[in-house]
Amino acid sequence: MWGRTRWWTIKNVAKLGGSGFWTVEFTDFWLGDQFCSLVYTLSNLYFVGCFYTRYFPSPPSFATSAPTPTNNNWGIYFVLGTLPFLARFVQSIRRYYDSRLSTHLINAGKYGMGLIYYFFYYYWRHQGNLDRGPSVVVWCLTATIYALYACAWDFLMDWSICKPHARYPLLRPELVYTTQIPMYYFALISNLLIRFIWVLYIPERGPNLTLRTFIAALLEMLRRIQWNFYRLENEHLGNMDQYRVTREVPLPYHFDTGNSNGEDEDDEVDGDEDAVGTSWLRRQLTRDSKKMSQEMEET
Repeated sequence: MWGRTRWWTIKNVAKLGGSGFWTVEFTDFWLGDQFCSLVYTLSNLYFVGCFYTRYFPSPPSFATSAPTPTNNNWGIYFVLGTLPFLARFVQSIRRYYDSRLSTHLINAGKYGMGLIYYFFYYYWRHQGNLDRGPSVVVWCLTATIYALYACAWDFLMDWSICKPHARYPLLRPELVYTTQIPMYYFALISNLLIRFIWVLYIPERGPNLTLRTFIAALLEMLRRIQWNFYRLENEHLGNMDQYRVTREVPLPYHFDTGNSNGEDEDDEVDGDEDAVGTSWLRRQLTRDSKKMSQEMEET
């Protein structure tokens, strides 16, 4: 990365550590959401540190490697993996404090539910993954609630799809990627399926849990990449609707162009302006400015 890009990344990642102390902007919560898909990577920072501290430069074979979070120190794995969820929870509370919009509390509830889900997930793995008693039941219950909660927020808020009376069912009236309509439906289905990827851990037979965890983490990263396209599309459309991104803003009144003076000049101006493809508002302003200059010359 370029020097400015590295500094931008370091600065905004550092801001996540101080979430809640200042106003939350789009970059802050967007970057926090990226880290929420890196639970596997963040949680294994502890494993990597312990492994290289103990065995470097002569690492053992895979079969005799350091212990996994199913055995020891599962609380450290949980804390490292869920730091982004905690940061987003605090950001949502701060956004509610600044705006008093209840939607931010609902969003905070989503990240709070994510914290609960990962707590019971790591606790279940601490039991050895073979426990089919209360711990796995509570984990499956919280995982189902979190998956439905997060998926509904993805569709209704982050992507703003599932709108009634849309040209394409289950989408929204305004779309940016109009030539890629099937991809919207692919994203809708794949997002729902990957939100329930936790069911991959349930079968007792099959690949070992380490491989399953890696596959689930990889799919979650791919889901986040896909999520980014439609999240940024929705943000762009929202900015246009609120005139935060526009070249012209409609005025709340009309120009009085009913005077008979200078009609020929108006027609001439119209022809010149249309030739260069300027907007209606600019033509109106040009006509008015010429009329004002003529009045000033007459006086």
